Amino acid sequence: MIEKVTVFGGSGFIGSHVADTLESKGFKVVIFDNKDSTWANENQQVIVGDILDIEAVDEAVKDSKYVYNFAAMSDLNVAIDKPLECAQINIIGNMNILESCRKHKIERFIYASTIYVNSRQGGFYKCSKIASEEFIEEYQKTYGLDFTILRYGSLYGPRSDLSNGMHRIIHSALEKNILSYIGDIEAMREYINVYDAALASVMILDDKYINETLTLTGQEPMKVLDVLQMIAEILGLSSDSIEFIEKRYPGHYTRTPYAYKPKISRKFIPQNHIDLGQGIVNLISFLKNDR
Repeated sequence: MIEKVTVFGGSGFIGSHVADTLESKGFKVVIFDNKDSTWANENQQVIVGDILDIEAVDEAVKDSKYVYNFAAMSDLNVAIDKPLECAQINIIGNMNILESCRKHKIERFIYASTIYVNSRQGGFYKCSKIASEEFIEEYQKTYGLDFTILRYGSLYGPRSDLSNGMHRIIHSALEKNILSYIGDIEAMREYINVYDAALASVMILDDKYINETLTLTGQEPMKVLDVLQMIAEILGLSSDSIEFIEKRYPGHYTRTPYAYKPKISRKFIPQNHIDLGQGIVNLISFLKNDR
């Protein structure tokens, strides 16, 4: 029997590539997205729906062996101005999928997270991903729903759009013969090709990656300025075509983050406080009078 895999967000950049890779490995692929897929072939079923619609989610998950979730508000700059919508899509939407996976006893849930969870940057998008990771781990502890969390770094490749950094750079070069980049001149990225990321996203179905959190980035860090110079050379453009506008974007990291240490809270004890025994006496008195 051909095993079914549901890919939420499978019409998008990384999701569509993972869907193709899963199909090449012999899986029956069902794509669930809020828009039709430009990339799906006749062997892939596409369901256009909303992850906030629990009944639609439930129908898509039913009879699947594995479930991937790439559906998200993933543009940091958009999420900055839409924290409530970001939380609804990225947290509640993900929980709808988790609930359905629990109900249908899915063998494993694979979640697309981000290396921003290791950073003090990332804004509301980072917050939503951290929360979702926590819920996923708690679902495993409480209900036994196995998972693999994939923290993606700087992806690039075909099917990206203008929300993707590398896409924007090359698009500007092709349209205007200018390699324009707005950001920190010290910015470094570990770019990973989407084909490599998609293959890795399917290889992790091996049992040794059950309940693991993995980081998927490129082989080595590169300065964005060096990448711009490489693209200029490939396109036959002069170094004068590079337009580096130094600006610190809110929410964006400068160097690929791998370790994040949350703030430690300080214990605060008011000088005047109620003794525990007296507090219990007061509570008993309150409850007696409230009966």
